Amino acid sequence: MAFVKNLFDKNFIEYASYVIRDRAIPDLEDGLKPVQRRIMHTLFEVDDGYFQKVSFVVGRTMKYHPHGDASIYGALVNLANKEIFIEKQGNFGNKFTGDPASAGRYIECRVHSLAKEFLVTNPHITHYVPNYDGRAEEPEVYRAKIPLVLIMGAEGIAVGMSTKILPYNIREVLEAEIKCLKGEKFELYPDVATGGLIDVSNYNDGNGKIITRAKFDTSDEKKIVITELPVDSNAKSLLESIDNAYKAGKIKISSVDNFTTDKCCIEIKLPRGVYSKDVIDALYAHTDCEKSISCQMLVIKDNMPVAMTATEIIKYYAEKLVKIIKDELEFEKGQLTDKLHLRTIERIFVEERIYKSIENKKTQETVVKAVYDGFKPFKDELIRPLNDDDVSHLLAIPIRRISLYDINKNREEVKAIQARLKEIARRLKNLKACAVEYLEGMLGKFTDKSFSRHTKISSFSAVDVKAVSKRDTPLRYDSKTGYLGTSVSTGTEVLRVTPYDRIFFMRKTGMYMVCDVPERLFVDKGMWYCGYSEKESLSKVLFTVIYRDPKTQFAFIKRCRVEGYIMNRDYFIVPEGMEVLHVDTRNKFSFTLNFVPKPRLKITEQTFKAQDYEEKGLKTLGVRLVPREVESISLGGK
Repeated sequence: MAFVKNLFDKNFIEYASYVIRDRAIPDLEDGLKPVQRRIMHTLFEVDDGYFQKVSFVVGRTMKYHPHGDASIYGALVNLANKEIFIEKQGNFGNKFTGDPASAGRYIECRVHSLAKEFLVTNPHITHYVPNYDGRAEEPEVYRAKIPLVLIMGAEGIAVGMSTKILPYNIREVLEAEIKCLKGEKFELYPDVATGGLIDVSNYNDGNGKIITRAKFDTSDEKKIVITELPVDSNAKSLLESIDNAYKAGKIKISSVDNFTTDKCCIEIKLPRGVYSKDVIDALYAHTDCEKSISCQMLVIKDNMPVAMTATEIIKYYAEKLVKIIKDELEFEKGQLTDKLHLRTIERIFVEERIYKSIENKKTQETVVKAVYDGFKPFKDELIRPLNDDDVSHLLAIPIRRISLYDINKNREEVKAIQARLKEIARRLKNLKACAVEYLEGMLGKFTDKSFSRHTKISSFSAVDVKAVSKRDTPLRYDSKTGYLGTSVSTGTEVLRVTPYDRIFFMRKTGMYMVCDVPERLFVDKGMWYCGYSEKESLSKVLFTVIYRDPKTQFAFIKRCRVEGYIMNRDYFIVPEGMEVLHVDTRNKFSFTLNFVPKPRLKITEQTFKAQDYEEKGLKTLGVRLVPREVESISLGGK
């Protein structure tokens, strides 16, 4: 058993780690999940400037992602609809209507030119690792220059944790990063292409919640036009929620027409006598026109899941961009230095006619030695010492190229390289300024109106469903069958309720309970009382209970209020085993006890006033009315 337990624990931990790191949670470095990263790697790999069939890209991606093609296809479509990674051609679905994309064989895609700029694919800067079968290499993570994890947003459920990152406006993210680099304050809030309104008072920088609403046009008081969708919604899901609310009788509408295409337009017509101001709150309360979304900014950082804020991510990327620019400049500096060295040794090799010294050499060793000897007088002109690779490069120069060698062209090229190296040296001393320059350049590529903010930040409170629900559903009790509920068609109507009410009822035995409004609940063929269970209303009810001890036949009276309870739990208002004769909620009334007939008993009844007895606690015992055996009770007036 110990072996099995250890095996189970080990396997479960490995599975949980796999789901967290390799499936559900995006990596902070590039904002991508593994399947998305592998799609981008495939697109870079097959990029020839032309569109490729999505089904072809999906098939190629399976070389790196050993899972079903359906999951890869879904991830690719989702990535393409972000509009910054993949250029698309064909029907990739509609984020407004909720219509799905066409099959992969009908649609085409290619890597977006912008993705080439903010995803570093240089293997000298981005670390590549073998794929699952070792036949190819893929990036461990891309080194992204901008905070893609915020721009894209993400959602995923792992083992014991989940992430929900709402997307941000790309221009606002870049502006925030610029401000961060300059040491200025910044604020960031989510933004989605479908528009809508959001209240961010409890957003907590990405780890709280937002309230989002649809935007209404109520210029015509006889109809409501939904012009913008709430966050995480589409016209299809919104219409479904409106239809469900209408069928449940929670909203009053006449008809709904959906004219949504590339922008939302849902027209709700109202019945006679109902105006838009009467329906708006009900739409917010009972449909997806208003939603509360909880957010958790969980990402993989240094191979571990970490909860971060939007501000922390911006600061992380500001520092990271400086490092990437430094690495790129140093790599370019190394490349140019090597190129300058080659151009220098080529010039000396040709200009100083070192190649002439190898013409009479008969072995490879003597040829190489002649080259080394020829460069000794010019070692001060070299960028670095000559090595075997340099000699091999010089010996591989064709005679035709030597005879046509242009010294002036070489010097111009060297001059250009040296100028660029000076520029690189200057930029390496001002890395923050270079980072700001890069981000400002990126901002210039997102000037189109489509990249402006769509979701309006507003201030409002969530509509209380209970507050807007009308108590118009009859709650009936049938004393013949003993059933209580909204679906009971016979019997007496005891209350008008909403689906959100809680009710208090007391059975014939004196047992009472608080529960949600039932559809059909058996409560016994005798029910003393039924009412609303709100604390304010229930605590106002003074219960007068007259009960009898079956052993002694003595009657007792108890006056109390019910102020505390646990839902769906049975309580006794009198000691268990007692027989309840009567329950009343009037403050003042009189009642008569009829005594058990006995020989020579002259007084056969006695009248009492309930108000003569004090109100006591719910758990106290009752007061004995008279030391005589009681047969029955009859009620009088006040």
